[in-house]
Amino acid sequence: MAAEALARRNILVLTLAQSLGAAGPPIIISLGGIVGQMLSPDAALATLPVSLYSLGLAMGTIPAALIMRRFGRRSGYLLGAAIGVFSGLVATLGIVLAAFVVFCLGTFMAGFYGAYVQSYRFAAADAATGALKAKAISWVMIGGLAAAVIGPQLVIWTRDAFPAAPFAGSFLSQSALALLALPVLTLLRTPPASSAPAGAAHAANGRSLRELLLSPRLMLAIAAGIVSYALMSFVMTAAPIAMVGCGFTVGEAALGIQWHVLAMFAPSFVTGNLMTRFGKERVTALGLLLIAASGAVALMGLELAHFWISLILLGVGWNFGFIGATAMVTDCHTPEERGRVQGANDFLIFGTVAAASFSAGTLLTASGWEMINWLVFPAVALVLVPLLWRLPAVRAA
Repeated sequence: MAAEALARRNILVLTLAQSLGAAGPPIIISLGGIVGQMLSPDAALATLPVSLYSLGLAMGTIPAALIMRRFGRRSGYLLGAAIGVFSGLVATLGIVLAAFVVFCLGTFMAGFYGAYVQSYRFAAADAATGALKAKAISWVMIGGLAAAVIGPQLVIWTRDAFPAAPFAGSFLSQSALALLALPVLTLLRTPPASSAPAGAAHAANGRSLRELLLSPRLMLAIAAGIVSYALMSFVMTAAPIAMVGCGFTVGEAALGIQWHVLAMFAPSFVTGNLMTRFGKERVTALGLLLIAASGAVALMGLELAHFWISLILLGVGWNFGFIGATAMVTDCHTPEERGRVQGANDFLIFGTVAAASFSAGTLLTASGWEMINWLVFPAVALVLVPLLWRLPAVRAA
């Protein structure tokens, strides 16, 4: 019972930290491309700051896992938040100096903070057992609901704080959010991973990373996470620029991202229960279908409603697809294999996300908003077909 109480305490702390840590990316995503257009010498590089955030996130996953394994999750998360504070200051400086490279450095560093924030979901699942384990990931992701309000509203409230440097105030607020996360994260109570007997005593007994990645079950789980997150990032990176290009205001684009982020996290209240009742694979499949539906809506027209409804469907689809895939991953390893699997999973997901984000700006400039959405369907089919094929075996098990 004491262990369950500690797990619930940590879930609450991680949920609060998630509400602050996850509020930064909407600022970068909704404004990164627009500031990029302002500062970049080449229009095709407009989304580079957003892409570099994704690249930083991908590159930060392995070092974050190693640091947390050596010094414990709390120390790692505090370091991540400190990086978040510094990254916001650097991005702000880039805007003030009208220096595209400096701004890109700030968003790249923010990705390293994001690598720690993304692992909050695993920290919650690691501490929980039984029915609580199935719901822990969803509960922590509920913190994203607050982030969905905080991030875009900060964009609206602070974008004109410094008239001589538009949007500098928004990135300064990103730094403030990370600063507020520091005292919250000091409340986390988990032992250093290196001191955990299971990890030390049985690491040699776990499968190698190569063996793990060749497991069809884990391959499918990681692929589902990759497609869910990469497609969401791919479309969301291009959406604000496409909206502004269609004559809508920056505020309308930011509100579209706000509705999208709300849709990403609001279903978390029920996602855990849905997985418990219907299974992780079915929920993941539903998420992929909703992502495909978002692409279909986007292709129906260029009115503001088409953009917003598409982004809402994309957010709900990401929630079911990504949380379902994350839960599938936690079923594919033993405790001694946990660090290797979780680090590899996030590296592969966010490496692909970075590539998708990099290509979004170039493809949007070269081929337009329609092509962005047409590419959603083959990517969804690539994972949905084997996932549906596996459902009878899951039912039998």
